[in-house]
Amino acid sequence: MLKNKLKITIACCMMALATMAHADDIWSVNYPKHEERAVWLATIGGIDWPRTKAVDERSTERQKQELTDILDLLQRANINVVLLQTRIRGSVIYPSDIENWDEAITGRAGRAPSYDPLQFAIEECHRRGMELHAWLVTIPLGTSSRQKAYGQMSVTKRHPELCKTIGGEVFMIPGKPATADYVASIAREIVTRYDVDGISLDYIRYPESQYHFNDDNLYTTSTGMTLADWRRDNITRIVRRVHDEVKAIKPWVKLSSSPIGKYRNLSRYRSGGWDCYDAVYQDPQAWLRDNLQDMLFPMMYFLGDNYYPFLYDWAENNYGHPIAAGLGIYFLDPREGRWQLNDVRAEMHAARNSGVGGIAFYRSDFLTRNLKGLYDATCEEFFPYVALTTPMTWMQESCEPKQPTNMSHRDGCITWQYAEPLEHDGWPFISFNIYGSNTYPVDTEAAENLLQHHVHETKYTISGRGTTKRYFAVRAIDRYGNESTALQETITNISSHTYDEIMEAVSRHYQTPATGTETPTTKTSKQPKQEKSKTTKPAKTQKATKPAKPAKQQKAQKPAKQEQQIITIDFSKYLD
Repeated sequence: MLKNKLKITIACCMMALATMAHADDIWSVNYPKHEERAVWLATIGGIDWPRTKAVDERSTERQKQELTDILDLLQRANINVVLLQTRIRGSVIYPSDIENWDEAITGRAGRAPSYDPLQFAIEECHRRGMELHAWLVTIPLGTSSRQKAYGQMSVTKRHPELCKTIGGEVFMIPGKPATADYVASIAREIVTRYDVDGISLDYIRYPESQYHFNDDNLYTTSTGMTLADWRRDNITRIVRRVHDEVKAIKPWVKLSSSPIGKYRNLSRYRSGGWDCYDAVYQDPQAWLRDNLQDMLFPMMYFLGDNYYPFLYDWAENNYGHPIAAGLGIYFLDPREGRWQLNDVRAEMHAARNSGVGGIAFYRSDFLTRNLKGLYDATCEEFFPYVALTTPMTWMQESCEPKQPTNMSHRDGCITWQYAEPLEHDGWPFISFNIYGSNTYPVDTEAAENLLQHHVHETKYTISGRGTTKRYFAVRAIDRYGNESTALQETITNISSHTYDEIMEAVSRHYQTPATGTETPTTKTSKQPKQEKSKTTKPAKTQKATKPAKPAKQQKAQKPAKQEQQIITIDFSKYLD
């Protein structure tokens, strides 16, 4: 009954938006080669990580182990993007010259651990072939007491003119241009120091209406804009400043945000007063249109008509960029909501079938705890194979990298050569994807043939699924996600004929009478030697006294095996 109701709801949404075909497709399964598969990994209060505070050597190692355990589970589920909360509430999880240490790492605000958590997380994600995007909370700064704990490093102390307190909660003021400069400076510091794959802006919006935020009365009609347009322009200014700072340093770093899950009211479906455009003054579709953002992770934490129509609206207005539908899987926890596994499954199928670009889970802990079997369904039903993130084809700098050369395959290892540098300005830039198949040439567009991705050296030791494959191919991939032409393994003893042609040749072989010059004659000349060796043993001489019928059956089986060997070698004369 639940399945039928979901299908009916989805069908109505599809007809209303005229974007999809039939609702029965909701349960179809396909495995795209490119797909954003993201997880928000929250550090605020250690709700996802870390549970252990790093106060000494032992607890530090335990904190690291907690993270690697989480990443192992995410890798097993073929997640390819980790959104790690790096700026929490005017505090960070790395040694910064701008803001103080968050209390999540050591249990005390401002206290530094003996290692760099962000650097460690980047290395561990890259070791598993996953991207790490630094998740930055932008406008809210938490409570006044929280900011006091950060002392002189608090933004409220260093830049009080950029902050505003309402009901004990502190916010940065979007209407002041210097706010954009400040947020961009944090992004610049991270990108300059770390090999992050992305910067993801959270709460890049005005505070909810309950706060009655007034921008310190900065708005005047002399701007020539309405108050709503002026506010949207303020938020876009922050997005643009982050873009300009980051792309000037590393244009391949992906910029994203997590807007409200509904862009604005649709013609037949209302947002209920909670949307990007009118409620909190975000314009993320324009950010995609103007290439200020590379992708989006909208927070689509809803069911039914509050999800499906708005999902297809995102798909229709993505301007060639991936959008990973953010799913509120925390509602699977009975303490949070009453969602069932099929609610999430239906939304995941719809997101994939809509072509929106991907799926994101909020949060990591609710996935890895396998609430109501979600982790199992993710591994087995949705992500059984790895996927690459979407190539950044909208970037002017984006182009196909050079093809690898000189592949060699021996002793369970594949090696190749690459003529270009693997680094750019000292940062890793080129890596390699390994494909394998039992069909030659290897189809490098099939998701199931991707064995290992983002290998950072020019060799690959065959393991896992690769041990079941006969043929291999290598493609170079750059930080924009562009792949080179495939380098196929050189095979000298494989026919270029089709399967049907080969099977026809087998049939013709059996239908062709044997002559004194054919291979079968050689086969029969070998039989006496085999019989002589066998009759030297008493046991087999005794078997020779048995009735003729069993002896004939035994002899008929052995030549059959030798015929198969001869046929595989002798196909050419039937295929010419």
